Amino acid sequence: MRRQGRRDTKPEVALRRELHRRGRRFFVDRAPLPKMRRRADVVFPRRRVAVYVDGCFWHACPVHGTRPKRNTQWWANKLDGNVARDRDTDARLEAAGWTVVRVWEHEDAAAAADAVEAALDR
Repeated sequence: MRRQGRRDTKPEVALRRELHRRGRRFFVDRAPLPKMRRRADVVFPRRRVAVYVDGCFWHACPVHGTRPKRNTQWWANKLDGNVARDRDTDARLEAAGWTVVRVWEHEDAAAAADAVEAALDR
C-alpha cells in the first residue's frame, strides 16, 4: 500500500486540468480544516468546497469496486474502514459549513467538473 500514490493520479490530474481550463483556481492535496489530518484532492477554501476523487477499489465503488479473494476478512475490514472514514470526513466538513463533492475515478472529467462547478455556484 505504500506504493499507492497519494496525489496526482490520472483521474485527479484530468479533473484539475478540466477545472483549470474552465478558469477555476484551487489548492491541491490540502486539509480543508486546520488540524484535520485528512486531505482533500482539490480545495476551494473561499467557497468552502472540498473535492475528493475516490478510487473504485480503495473506496468500494458500488459499480466497479472489487474485493480480493485472498485474506478476505482483512480486506473487508480495510475497505469498510475506508468507507466509514469517508463518511466521517463528509460529516465533519458539512458540520463546519463545507460542501463535499465526491467523484469516482471512473467518472468522465468533464462530468466531474460539472458537479464541482454546481457546488461552487450554490
